[in-house]
Amino acid sequence: MPRDDTLVGVDSRTVETDRLETHYLESGGSDRAADEGETVLFCHGNVSSSRFFEDVMADLPARHRAIAPDFRGYGDSETKPVDATNGLGDFADDLRAFVDELGLAEPLVIVGWSNGGGVAMRYAIDHPEAVASLVLVNPLSPYGFGGTKDTEGTPCFGDYAGSGGGIGNDAFVAGLEDRDRSEEGQTSPRKVLRTYYVDPTHEFDGEREESYLTGMLDTATGDGNYPGASKPSDNWPGIAPGETGVNNAISPKYCELEAITEIDPDDKPPVLWIRGDSDQIVSNASLFDLGTLGRMGELPEWPGEDVFPPQPMVDQTRAVLETYADRGGEFEEVVFGNTGHAPHVEVPGDFLDRLESVLE
Repeated sequence: MPRDDTLVGVDSRTVETDRLETHYLESGGSDRAADEGETVLFCHGNVSSSRFFEDVMADLPARHRAIAPDFRGYGDSETKPVDATNGLGDFADDLRAFVDELGLAEPLVIVGWSNGGGVAMRYAIDHPEAVASLVLVNPLSPYGFGGTKDTEGTPCFGDYAGSGGGIGNDAFVAGLEDRDRSEEGQTSPRKVLRTYYVDPTHEFDGEREESYLTGMLDTATGDGNYPGASKPSDNWPGIAPGETGVNNAISPKYCELEAITEIDPDDKPPVLWIRGDSDQIVSNASLFDLGTLGRMGELPEWPGEDVFPPQPMVDQTRAVLETYADRGGEFEEVVFGNTGHAPHVEVPGDFLDRLESVLE
């Protein structure tokens, strides 16, 4: 159902595609001439929703049409299981059906945050002619999340142990299931929002914090969604990816976004890569990565730096984008200081300036 609590200038709508009943937010586009303004498609991250882009959408000049769908199992969209064996393909295919159903004029500017950056890359791989520009905001590594050890994405183990649905925090998942809005505990959704989604020094406006927290709590949990299924493994830490659920879809076993470098040079969209310098989720020492936790002594029987180091996520992204440029594309890396995992929430003015430079 559409929301009735959106910011001024932002509308809440739903549409039925041939794949999914999709809720989305929309703003702008009403006063632009036929040859002015761009259509911007915002793709949210894991354990979040379109709510995290609402402020930017409200402030974007009205000549630009901004649209932010909730992915399957998130926000106010329909919940359907995720086939992880196709990587982020379910989400990219849902997005394609959504674009077609709304009849959006292509090519589009696509903004992808965190896992949404992975969806945006997959969409560009599948439909390069439909993308005018990519804005990747603290994106998922092209080699997925967890279980790789160098800039080429080499797996730590052949079965990709240490990645996938089994590495989710049980207490955090329980907090999502219980729709816990308390401030108690290090793994409560509100604590995770304040500590990891943004730089810990960031101060939320009270009303906006409640909206973002709702966006997190509107996450479908279980083996088919978040975090997903797992399998036992003989390798450390004893779990390997299953075949369903979002955290398996971003496991390097199934997530192969380095194929973006293989897009024909004539179709390669320019890439703006924005990241916060204090991101604790997607970094070279992510506190959500088992290699980092093992190095810190937080996990028993860690096999050591040579076998399972922290995944160099930022270095992996940079290496892939440099190859992208070497093969006829172009990219720019922008780093915001004192900013964590959500620059569009933490420094919306600076973020909007960069986005408008792409749109103009």
